[in-house]
Amino acid sequence: MAADIDPKLLEILVCPLSKGPLEYDRAAGELVSKKAGLAYPIRDGIPIMLPDEARRIDE
Repeated sequence: MAADIDPKLLEILVCPLSKGPLEYDRAAGELVSKKAGLAYPIRDGIPIMLPDEARRIDE
């Protein structure tokens, strides 16, 4: 079950690598940086903004 994340937090978070915007993927429980090609996991409602923890996405 995906945990909701505070919309105000989403407004201020950016990708630590690209400094670009993040999109919230509620179904996957991830914050996606299309610019960096990474998906950062959200665990217990807390975004894990570490590139080493992120999943690579291919588009």
